[in-house]
Amino acid sequence: MDPVQIITGTAVPLDRSDVDTDQIIPSDWLKQVERTGFEKGLFSEWRDDPSFVLNDERFSAASILLGGPNFGVGSSREHAVWAIQQYGFKAVVSPRFGDIFRNNSTKNGLVPVVVSDELSRTLMDAVEADSTLEFTIDVDRRLIEVPTLSIAEAFPLDDSTRDRFLQGLDDIGLTMQQVDAIGDFETRRPAYRS
Repeated sequence: MDPVQIITGTAVPLDRSDVDTDQIIPSDWLKQVERTGFEKGLFSEWRDDPSFVLNDERFSAASILLGGPNFGVGSSREHAVWAIQQYGFKAVVSPRFGDIFRNNSTKNGLVPVVVSDELSRTLMDAVEADSTLEFTIDVDRRLIEVPTLSIAEAFPLDDSTRDRFLQGLDDIGLTMQQVDAIGDFETRRPAYRS
């Protein structure tokens, strides 16, 4: 995955609570063998409605998804993260995330930003009023900023996850950091254990 330090951009206000992974990427899309093309399935059942927020041209260049409480609940579906990223989003901001979705996000380079219910509501209302409102998410400082609104709020991100984002390390990357130790172990392992 690519390193992530600072994300700057506009946002889409998906003002719905309890959005589950089946709504993010319906199960029909799970039949794909390759890990590409999932952006077409992102919220595909809702996108049939012309008034759905992703169909609103004002938000077409957004790189941040504002979600309501309990975003990404439901089944373990890494495809949900892939669909969000392939659509062009680099971060999701919500008061609460499903644990599995949050874990899948951090392992794939999608930044989950947890904010208070009050800040979430403020951001939703502000973006609905002004689609050009610019956000900055600073992973290094663990800070979400909206300068126009004089907002600068810390968000929780443990040190290990923060470092993974900053260095661009997925699980394979973390393992590859130990390649010398693994090789050393393999050369010293008794043949009968092979």
